Amino acid sequence: MTNWYLPITIVPGIGLLILSTSNLMITLSNEINTLLKEHAIDDSIISRKLIQLKTLNRAMVFFYTAVACLAIAGVVGGLQIDIIKNIHTYISITGIIIMLSGIFSLIKYSYKAVSIRQDQFNKKFNKN
Repeated sequence: MTNWYLPITIVPGIGLLILSTSNLMITLSNEINTLLKEHAIDDSIISRKLIQLKTLNRAMVFFYTAVACLAIAGVVGGLQIDIIKNIHTYISITGIIIMLSGIFSLIKYSYKAVSIRQDQFNKKFNKN
């Protein structure tokens, strides 16, 4: 197989997704800590944000697993052993499917984050 390195070329893109998702997790965690210190906030907002944090964590697990699959596929493809001739293709496809699962988790997070933020602002402005 002359294209054994192709799965590894996707890894930097997933690395950027991991970096941005880590930043989202840190920001969300800081928001939750701030909300916990404020006693006037509704508990439903905090629990929804905790669910969001879990969604981001799930996306991170998907991305890490995808990187592992793609790295293994590159190594297996580079070995060029006849017994494991097409295994690297299947491992690559598995890694890409797992990566897409992580992306779908981020999409889910994005949609819910907007509705949570809107509810948070509505509750704040309706109190005044």
